[in-house]
Amino acid sequence: MKTGLTAWSVLCDFDGTIAQEDVTDSLLMRFGRPGWDVLEVDWREGRIGSRECMAGQIALLDCSRAELDEHLAGMTIDPDFGRFAAAVRDARAALTIVSDGLDYAIRSMLRRHGLDGLPIVASRLVQVAPRRWKLEFPFSAADCVSASGTCKCAWAGAPRVAPGTRVLVVGDGASDFCVARRADLSFSSKRLLDHCLDHGLPHRAVANFRQALELWSAMSAPRAGHDLLSSPGRGSHP
Repeated sequence: MKTGLTAWSVLCDFDGTIAQEDVTDSLLMRFGRPGWDVLEVDWREGRIGSRECMAGQIALLDCSRAELDEHLAGMTIDPDFGRFAAAVRDARAALTIVSDGLDYAIRSMLRRHGLDGLPIVASRLVQVAPRRWKLEFPFSAADCVSASGTCKCAWAGAPRVAPGTRVLVVGDGASDFCVARRADLSFSSKRLLDHCLDHGLPHRAVANFRQALELWSAMSAPRAGHDLLSSPGRGSHP
């Protein structure tokens, strides 16, 4: 299928975007030992970066692998994400899940929906004892302005994005703020939508992947990608 979308790279958040709730938060609320919420407050108030926050919180998880798997089996993803991913693939554009969350959780949830072939960039969850876990950060960066476990901005430019390729971010939260500033367009919801509105960043508001799919499909019309970037609707709702 040949469309005008072959020069787009799509970077998609997971928690609260593909997953219908924050997976890490749900694990901490169920299995976290005391202290994880203090780290959350420290992060939200800017005293620590998200990498330090996540590492400390995951070290406080108290669950077996079987309990972890059972919990993840009860979590849901957006019912239209599979159709969106297929549309991006059919357009011969690249889709990468770039998340500040847990690779094991992402793979587990996507596998149940037949979506286990998607590239995933996320922090690595490692079991260190029968009921103890730690995080490793293969995609962090020393100069990451957000001190994140996964530096999303590194995936919005060279060498990971070819020259002439436009970047579309699909996201909802603070971990997407920096990369949205570097992207050509964002499909935004929740806190990311507020951020785009506050800073005049090019975006379209989406509540779910059904709306994201409608926008993506519309972009295959002649000049549609250009119009989405340059029309008076820049920085506004669709």
